[in-house]
Amino acid sequence: MNIRKFNNDKPTIAASAYIDPAACVIGRVEIGNDASIWPMTVIRGDVNHIHIGPMSNIQDGSVLHVTHVGPYDPEGGPLKIGRGVTVGHGAILHACTIDDFCLVGMGSTILDKAHMEHHSMLGAGSVLPPGKVIKSGELWVGNPAKKVKDLTPSQIESLEYSAKHYVKLKNQYLAQTTDD
Repeated sequence: MNIRKFNNDKPTIAASAYIDPAACVIGRVEIGNDASIWPMTVIRGDVNHIHIGPMSNIQDGSVLHVTHVGPYDPEGGPLKIGRGVTVGHGAILHACTIDDFCLVGMGSTILDKAHMEHHSMLGAGSVLPPGKVIKSGELWVGNPAKKVKDLTPSQIESLEYSAKHYVKLKNQYLAQTTDD
């Protein structure tokens, strides 16, 4: 089964969300309205909680996890994803915060307590180190990721377009699964 509980914590998934049958969602995970989780994605909320906001899309092969409460991190680290976030194929998100309408490029990694403020981008293949903050309206790239420029108004608009496009796509997938 691809959606399962851990220690009696079962994922909470909005009725309008799409979870691909080839994705795996475990434990304390909340998935909002019109969100989409694509094939081969693993979302593991076993030692802390994960929140995925409405209209966000987590694309193929991504891995989402958290940090436990312990002697080296007394608060632990949940994973918080806001509204309309696009997470590209093969991204790794670990105990970080991503605000509304951000884009995480394909193959990128975001580490513990890093934070992407709203309407920001992390380029493909980048690594955002622990605790780093991408300010609103900025593009960061590289390993370790660094700011390369401010986003143009058109690039900022494209972030919201991406979220809306994925809502349409997940609706097509949901229509096909209910028609069979």
